[in-house]
Amino acid sequence: MDVPARTEEDAFRAFFERHHAELARFAWLLIGEKAAAEDLAADAMLAVWKQWREVRHAKSQLAYARGIVANLAKSRIRSAVRERRRNTMFWSRPTEAAPEANVAAVVDVRRALARLPFRKRACVVLRHSLDLSERETAEALGVTVGTVKSQTSKGLAELRKLLDADGGQDGSAWESIRNGVRL
Repeated sequence: MDVPARTEEDAFRAFFERHHAELARFAWLLIGEKAAAEDLAADAMLAVWKQWREVRHAKSQLAYARGIVANLAKSRIRSAVRERRRNTMFWSRPTEAAPEANVAAVVDVRRALARLPFRKRACVVLRHSLDLSERETAEALGVTVGTVKSQTSKGLAELRKLLDADGGQDGSAWESIRNGVRL
């Protein structure tokens, strides 16, 4: 049966007025930030409105809306955790002193790294300069461990070719990578 649009709007408006504050509180309890919780509740209500014809006939409209809030909160939390990890890894400094670096070799390696595509470069740097595990690198980049293995291997192979082609001083640039010199 086809319900007139005005009746649909009125039904949604009543649902919104009755449950928006509760959904915002629920979001706040999940993520702990008032402004973000308000935004999340508004996004959830928008999603409910877009699917209102189906939601209206659901067994529990409120349960449906809570599910949307929970999924949005989970997504926001995961995104924030990934961002925090990336920031932490980026700003963390090595605690031990790095061995004396061959400046020319470091310049050669940095120049070669700049020529690699981003993902290969990121994998090589995270694995071999920051000493992250494959799992930690995968988490930092939001990819699988298999992708990290593949991209690191391909990146190192390309680096070796680039450094050999540039006539690195007796392989010293390549040795810098293999010996773990911090770039």
